[in-house]
Amino acid sequence: MQADRPKQYLLWGERTLIEHTLDRFLDQPGLRGLVVSLSATDDWWPALACANDSRITRAAGGRERADSVLNGLAALRELGAADNDWVLVHDAARPNLAETDLQRLLHTLADDPVGGLLAVPVRDTLKQVGSDGRVTATPDRALFWQAYTPQMFRLGALQQALTGALASGATITDEASAMEWAGQAPLLVEGRADNIKVTRPEDLEWLAHRPA
Repeated sequence: MQADRPKQYLLWGERTLIEHTLDRFLDQPGLRGLVVSLSATDDWWPALACANDSRITRAAGGRERADSVLNGLAALRELGAADNDWVLVHDAARPNLAETDLQRLLHTLADDPVGGLLAVPVRDTLKQVGSDGRVTATPDRALFWQAYTPQMFRLGALQQALTGALASGATITDEASAMEWAGQAPLLVEGRADNIKVTRPEDLEWLAHRPA
């Protein structure tokens, strides 16, 4: 991002990205606990008003995403969460999550035996390339979706999957991939393509033209 701070603390309007993101969840009637996994050296968080919100618990961030999520799950257990409770994992830098998408995810997965995630069908042509950078194949894009967040699974199952996958040395890029490693098939719930993860300066510029 070429920024002077972690990207979740960049401003969208008058508030940081992480504040907008947290707002998407704080007013949900079924919320029993909310955990933010942060680096021990994070000096930006204490300056935010939400750092003093009693509904938010801080957990230690880890070396990888999976480590941070596991720390967050452990914190939820300390708050009284049980194996069968639903947990949603969301990227702090996805502040444009639509309320309709969140409700669709919650409703669709309410009775699902596995859980799932918001995702968007791939729209552009995909190319498979070799080590020389040349195209080797054009896969059928109808078979591919982009994985977004929130990703929603039962606490116990997710904790077990993440722990087992990390111990095995598997490559885990999101919670769904850990569940897949454990032999489960997460359900894709189609969401809006504008639930973007702020990764590049142009992403923040795009947000700037939308009402915060």
